[in-house]
Amino acid sequence: MLSTKEYQTVASIAGPLMLVEMVDEAKYGHIVDIELGDGSVRHGQILQVENDKVLVQVFEGTRGVDVDKSTVRFLARPLELAVSPDILGRVFSGLGLPKDDGPAIIPDKRLDINGSPINPYARDYPNEFIQTGISTIDGLNPLVRGQKLPIFSGAGLPHDQITAQLARQATVLGKGEEFAVVFAAMGITFESAQFFIDDLHETGAIERAVMFLNLANDPAIERIATPRFALTAAEYLAFELDMHVLIILNDMTNYCEALREISAARKEVPGRRGYPGYLYTDLATVYERAGRIKGKKGSITMVPVLTMPEDDKTHPVPDLTGYITEGQIILSRPLHRKAVSPPVDVLPSLSRLKDKGIGQGKTREDHADLYNQLYAAYARGKEAQELATIMGEAALSEEDKKYMDFADKFEQRYVSQDYYENRSVEQTLDLGWELLSMFENVELKRIDIKLIEKYMPKFRSA
Repeated sequence: MLSTKEYQTVASIAGPLMLVEMVDEAKYGHIVDIELGDGSVRHGQILQVENDKVLVQVFEGTRGVDVDKSTVRFLARPLELAVSPDILGRVFSGLGLPKDDGPAIIPDKRLDINGSPINPYARDYPNEFIQTGISTIDGLNPLVRGQKLPIFSGAGLPHDQITAQLARQATVLGKGEEFAVVFAAMGITFESAQFFIDDLHETGAIERAVMFLNLANDPAIERIATPRFALTAAEYLAFELDMHVLIILNDMTNYCEALREISAARKEVPGRRGYPGYLYTDLATVYERAGRIKGKKGSITMVPVLTMPEDDKTHPVPDLTGYITEGQIILSRPLHRKAVSPPVDVLPSLSRLKDKGIGQGKTREDHADLYNQLYAAYARGKEAQELATIMGEAALSEEDKKYMDFADKFEQRYVSQDYYENRSVEQTLDLGWELLSMFENVELKRIDIKLIEKYMPKFRSA
């Protein structure tokens, strides 16, 4: 049992930070209890150690703390999450405490939330398809086990509905392997949190889910710990219980804002747009905990959600996220205004690992050729629409008009689907063939003629 030490040597307070002096053997990342003069207890974590001075971040904030009457108790251990198979179906606070009126978790073990980075040599390459039931992902930007595929959204766009749909519908095909969803919410509103809880309960998806909720009115300090608690739960389910885990982190922009707030309180030299210079490194410590490990049956697949301030893809948060992750799903405000839902902007969206998770034995042999042709036809249709805006529709050739018509149908039938519509990958692929049936075979230059002869006739005859 590690010993604890108590000190009544609080020197100063700045924002959520507390400076304690004359401390022995304090270690970075360890946690502390702070007993106030009225007997109440707050919790904190060591941010910095310099000789006998220790900087502590207080999770509940420092409002009302009396410097002279406070006792700081150093617990000589890092933040830990109590884990057991019973965490499935439960809702926790951003600090891993039960929030659903259920019983306390009787732990099989307690795990350090900072985890251990996966040795690059031990990583296994992502190569197995995850079906989400969303055509723009399954058909055009397939999600692969062990991948990190972020959703780039904007204020007011329906990323909450998409992430709830992912949590409900995502599954691995084939062998009936166990699948779980870990959902971490950072800085979201009470209404959004209640939407996720109600949605997962009503559809029964909560039985295979673990939720960690940090609300907008919860301390910003807690926001930094929330994704690490969620990842610790995911690592336990994946690498100790052999489950395939999808972890959704919503909203990483709020996480980065909390980092910026703490950095400012520490008087650190700011980097781009006021974010700390170590933002890239910090994001990597979160994102790189997803993946597969050789010799382990389970996997962690990550979908971070981030709202781009002013819909700016060059903002530091989406910019750095794009460097670390393997692609992005981008939501479009113009499509949202056209009532296309989910408003996925197909052309700039990308899954860099899509070729690894599709094809014969994984999805279907025609998948790669089909999405290449759909991309090409849709891109030409969008060009025709832009040309019509500039020169008028009368200036378009009949061929251009056909592609423009295809682009409209593609958005209304393929991209757009109800948030409770769960399309199998076969339905998504068949829908692609049906839309392409308006073109002659000679125009389908990106599909092998053998595949056209095999799959197209039934849609042309219909």
